Amino acid sequence: MDDEKPVRDALRRLLRAAGMRAEAFASGPEFLDSVASLRPDCVVLDLHLPNMSGQEILRRIREREDPLAVVIITAHDTPEARSRCLAAGAAAYLSKPLDDGLLLAAITAAIAEAGRREHKHPIKETKP
Repeated sequence: MDDEKPVRDALRRLLRAAGMRAEAFASGPEFLDSVASLRPDCVVLDLHLPNMSGQEILRRIREREDPLAVVIITAHDTPEARSRCLAAGAAAYLSKPLDDGLLLAAITAAIAEAGRREHKHPIKETKP
């Protein structure tokens, strides 16, 4: 998810070329409205978005106790933002301009880690 259309398009092309299913969103509310129906394995999330910051989106994902892997990207890297995002559960924090190989490796590792977390805490069925 990125607020710049050329960046969204480039990310979508890169991920699809790597054999991943990819959807792109311009804003946090648009993504949050779709996340339940799409059930993605990972979100690549820009920190600076219109209407809602990337940190707010990350917070809302974690409030749901969703194992969704989150890779943060930003053109405005600061030690404070990096620390807050990683403490809030982001699997990776990358600075723009992005290295394609590093991004793909971060996504793959984030999905694997999210899968391990999900299996450690399986949802228990309850009978009526």
